[in-house]
Amino acid sequence: MNDHDLTWGLDFDDRDDPSPDFIDAVRREYPTEREVDTMLTRKMSRRKGPSYRRPDLAEMAKILDEFLGHELGSSNFEIRDLHWFTGGVSKIQIGFTLDCDDPAGRRRSEHLVLRMDPSEGSNATSRAREHELLTLMNGVIPVPRPHFLDAEGEWFPEPALIYEFVEGVTKPRATGTGRISGLGTDFGPDHRRVLAPQYLDHLSKIHNTDVSDRSLTHLQVPRTGSTESAEWMVHHALRCWEEDRGEDSPLMEITANWLLSNLPTLDVAGVVHGDFRSGNFLFDEESGRILGWLDWERGLIGDRHRDLAWITLPTMGHYDADGRYFVCGLIPLDEFFDRYTEVSGLTVDPERLRFYQILNCFTIIVSTMASSYRIARLGKSHQDILLTRVEGLVPVISRQLITLLKGKNT
Repeated sequence: MNDHDLTWGLDFDDRDDPSPDFIDAVRREYPTEREVDTMLTRKMSRRKGPSYRRPDLAEMAKILDEFLGHELGSSNFEIRDLHWFTGGVSKIQIGFTLDCDDPAGRRRSEHLVLRMDPSEGSNATSRAREHELLTLMNGVIPVPRPHFLDAEGEWFPEPALIYEFVEGVTKPRATGTGRISGLGTDFGPDHRRVLAPQYLDHLSKIHNTDVSDRSLTHLQVPRTGSTESAEWMVHHALRCWEEDRGEDSPLMEITANWLLSNLPTLDVAGVVHGDFRSGNFLFDEESGRILGWLDWERGLIGDRHRDLAWITLPTMGHYDADGRYFVCGLIPLDEFFDRYTEVSGLTVDPERLRFYQILNCFTIIVSTMASSYRIARLGKSHQDILLTRVEGLVPVISRQLITLLKGKNT
């Protein structure tokens, strides 16, 4: 038995219907944030349940009506124009218009988005944490304003968040890049010139957000000067690997040992978006102004190097015709860290950056090789074809991971 294989005698198929003993063993071995533990325990406890069934809009309209009647404390409202949003790998999203009275008694119409998990997502995340992060960042950078939260899925089939609809596009209409996820979007020189300064400014504001005096319910603040932040993130990834995987992997075992042996200390506890890249922001194509940052599902309070390592992975940006890599398709990599330090006033530690690059590669492989496999196998998502397709990332990310473990730059 190796250091981190708790289930060496357990058939991989048994993870389709995990026992309470297995769930408890993984929880004890990999303690993490309270909300993350609650979310993952809920996922595993419900795994044996039925496959995903897409509710029709009439069903969702009825649930919305009951939920909003409870939240608004009134029946004097109307829900109309329900429609599905396409796109998104791990979440179900429905747009609608809510007509209701404002506090002054005036009738108003708001365009809103319902964001909900399928039966099981490739990234098991918390709508309550996402709601708390959007509330925290409202007024700091452009984000959709959160309105309502069904944190436990008491009303909807799964936990759900409702926030305001933000206009804009994720990529220039003229480009053919970034079609599925936004990854690799070629914004072109004109849009890069306008978007890049905003990108750096918003990233700086996120990382400089002071959380020391905030009262947070679903987000935990790790202690500075400790390895707590890194340990929580590594344990989260290791727990998902043990819960979801369908095979052994020597590379993942080596990486797990390396990560647990090289946990870095935290200097400043700040907000981390978790996926600060093309495809996750909306902008006005004519002016180039960023109108909203979306998809805070991976967000947390922790080490800024988690974001910096994520957005500088080769798979997250765009290469121009000369082979030059642009972070988020906007800023040349050879300029990025100097410009980030200048704008944010925060340092970049190469060793911590390497640690989080390795952790991020590990996490991507967990999501694609383990979680996506398990969900597609069990029919738990509306995106089973796409989830199967993303397993093609594993060889690419594995090569990057091996290079990083050898101490080389990617």
